[in-house]
Amino acid sequence: MQVGGELKHTFERRRQQVNYVNLGHSGLKVSRACLGAMNFGMSDTAPCDEAEGKRIIDSFLDKGNNFIDTANVYTGGDSEQIVGRAIKNKRHSVVLATKARGPQGSGPNDMGTSRVHLQRALEASLKRLDTDYIDLYQMHAWDPETPIEETMSTLDSFVKAGKVRYIGCSNYTGSQIVEAQWAASRQNGTPFIALQPRYSLLAREIEADVLPACQRHGLGTLVYSPLAGGMLSGKYKQGEEPAADTRYGRRTRAGNNRAAAILTDRNFDIVEEVTRVAEETGSTPTAVSLAWCLTRRGVTSAIIGPRTLAQQDECLVGLELELPAEAVKRLSDASRPAGRR
Repeated sequence: MQVGGELKHTFERRRQQVNYVNLGHSGLKVSRACLGAMNFGMSDTAPCDEAEGKRIIDSFLDKGNNFIDTANVYTGGDSEQIVGRAIKNKRHSVVLATKARGPQGSGPNDMGTSRVHLQRALEASLKRLDTDYIDLYQMHAWDPETPIEETMSTLDSFVKAGKVRYIGCSNYTGSQIVEAQWAASRQNGTPFIALQPRYSLLAREIEADVLPACQRHGLGTLVYSPLAGGMLSGKYKQGEEPAADTRYGRRTRAGNNRAAAILTDRNFDIVEEVTRVAEETGSTPTAVSLAWCLTRRGVTSAIIGPRTLAQQDECLVGLELELPAEAVKRLSDASRPAGRR
C-alpha cells in the first residue's frame, strides 16, 4: 500500500511540473508534448512493435504528459488498437486524438469526410480504441468532394451524441479553416478547436497564412514533423549518402524526390546553426529544434513520433528546454523563408 501511495504522489508531482495549456478556444488542457503513435504497429513494415509502443506510452504518461495522437490509417489500424490497449486503465487522464478521412476500404464511400463515411469511420475507431468517446476527432485532410456543411454537421452530431468531445482538422489551408468555422457558425454547430499542420525550422510556410487564421478563428495547433523527418537531429551529413536504415536513405533508394528536396545546401546550413546552439546550451540538435517550435506564437503542442523509448526521452528533454532569446533569434533568422523579413 505504501509503495502504491508513493507512486501516486510521484505521478501527481510530475503532473504539477508539466506545463498544460488550453487547446484553442476551449477549456481542454493539454501538455505541450503530444505523443504521435504513427509508428506503432504489429506488421512487418511498422517500426515499433506493441511491447515497445506500450513502454513509450506508459513512460510518456508517467512523466505527466496527457496528449496522444493517432489516426485510423496508421499501420492499418494497428496504431489505434495498441494505443487503446495501453491506456485502457488510465483512459480518464488521457486526451486522446485520432483522425479520419483516408481510405478504409475499396468502395466509393470508404473514404472522405461525407456523413456516410465518417459515421462508419467513427464507429470503427471507437471499437479499435476500445473506448466510448474520443477527445479530439480530426479530419485528416480537406475533402473537395464533400460540402463542408455536411462534414461540420456530421461532426456536430458526434459531439451532441457524446461520442466526440472536440473536433479539429489536419493539413487545412487558411481559407479552408475559415470556410469550416463559418459553416459551423451558420449551423449553430460545433467549431474546430485545433489544426494539425507540418511545421519545423525547415518548413515554416504556415506562418504566412495558416497560423494567423488559426489565431483569428480559435484553433490551437499541434504541429507534426518538428524534426523534419530526422533532418534536424543531425543524422544526415552534407556530401554523404543517407544511411540505408534512415527515412531519406530509404526514399533515395526508392527514387523519391522528397529526399532531394530536404537534403539541400540551405537546409544543411540551418542544421549547422542548430548544432552550434546545441553545443552552446549543452543540449542536442533534436532538443534545440523542438524547443524552438514551442517558442513560436500560435503553436500549442509539438507532436513527437518516437520508435524507441530512448528517442522519446531525448525529445522530451527538448520540450522542457528553455532557449535563450538570442539563440531563438539566431535560429529564426537562419531559417527565415525566402522573401520574408
